[in-house]
Amino acid sequence: MMKMTPVPFSRRQMLHTASCGFGYVAMSGLAGAAVPGLEQRPARQRPRARRVIFLNMAGGPAQLDTFDHKPQVAKNPHAGSVASFRRRGASGLWVSDLLPNIARHADKLCVINSMTADTSIHAQSMLQLHTGDRLRPCPSMGAWVAYGLGTENQNLPGFISFNTAKPAEYAAAQLPAVFGGTPIGVNGEDMSRATIGNISGDHLLQAVKRRQLDLIQAMNRDHLSLRGDDAGLEGVIQTMELGFRMQSEAPELLDIRQEPKAVLERYAVGKNHAAGTCKASDFGRQCLLARRFCEAGVRFIEITHGSWDQHTDHRRDLTANCATTDAPIAALLDDLDERGLLEDTLVVWGGEFGRPGLTPGKDKDQTGHQHRAFSFWMAGGGVKAGHVHGLTNHDGSLIEEGAVHFRDLHATLLHLLGLDHENLAVVSGGRRIRLTGLQGGRVVDEVLA
Repeated sequence: MMKMTPVPFSRRQMLHTASCGFGYVAMSGLAGAAVPGLEQRPARQRPRARRVIFLNMAGGPAQLDTFDHKPQVAKNPHAGSVASFRRRGASGLWVSDLLPNIARHADKLCVINSMTADTSIHAQSMLQLHTGDRLRPCPSMGAWVAYGLGTENQNLPGFISFNTAKPAEYAAAQLPAVFGGTPIGVNGEDMSRATIGNISGDHLLQAVKRRQLDLIQAMNRDHLSLRGDDAGLEGVIQTMELGFRMQSEAPELLDIRQEPKAVLERYAVGKNHAAGTCKASDFGRQCLLARRFCEAGVRFIEITHGSWDQHTDHRRDLTANCATTDAPIAALLDDLDERGLLEDTLVVWGGEFGRPGLTPGKDKDQTGHQHRAFSFWMAGGGVKAGHVHGLTNHDGSLIEEGAVHFRDLHATLLHLLGLDHENLAVVSGGRRIRLTGLQGGRVVDEVLA
């Protein structure tokens, strides 16, 4: 029989080893299970879509030059539209000549020419588009989707936001922090270098990283047990676990070097035609990454293209912005359709408001802001294809039929995902908070397939 020789073991060593062991015991179940809160949950009603890709055209794209055809104003070269239009596809949907590649998909689009918002102030209207409230911090629509449905991939967040300008646009706000958007590239950052902070690094073995996190999380849990119901601390625990899991999958998804050259060319990766703040956005890379994250199971993906705020040099900048975004969006729709994803992916395009026609007068090339009537479009995910909803007056300045407020857009988006906008809510500070706000919204049945 082998004789066991005692091994010298100091009190300090014992406590250090035991604490690691306690951490491992505490977190071992979590390591193989769902991230708390982000586990996949069934929709509360029959869903038509499982995920959303939001193409955020920040600054206010001009509807009279893209999707709301007004031939009577186009006849005047110094007022109204600067673009020519044609009927496209079997549906005969009017699309601007500035968007020839998106026009190929006319029979997939559901155009809403009767969008309306509460204000023409950029920051407030953008906040309302994202959160339903233009004045107070509230959860972003991506955060609500992640909260309602969880994620289909436990190694990735439920909500990813590319090139977003302000944290309020992807914030969890009153929801647990784990539902907030993970930002990749911020406000015009060079997307070829954009990544998720501290997501990669091989300085330690994965097993060692796991043990380190287990120890930290065990201490966090002990601290939480002393503080009672602390949503902030609970959110830190959840997001640390999610961050660890993302190391196994996110770096590979962000690396598009494995994509064939022909794919990179279709998405126009690295090519920007517009001047100003969108120069570094690499919109094609964003669209390609969106497709990759969509395939990987992320619920809500936001892509941002800025500098649609064209007050002067409208023709030049509008033409450049359309050239930058047209081919990548068409490539995204092509791939989603060919891979069988468009059927249950809702693609949404639009900005915080629109623009009136050009300021009348010789040699004028100026536009302003218009929040009372502008255009959005959706595709896939249970909406009517080759369809136009809503009608504006002769110069597109006022809605005559079928007004759709941001609250209605939000209600419809949630409905298509199988979520009830009236009951998807949290109570914070004695106030009931939901995406469609106190006034609520209506599901726009007219756009549903």
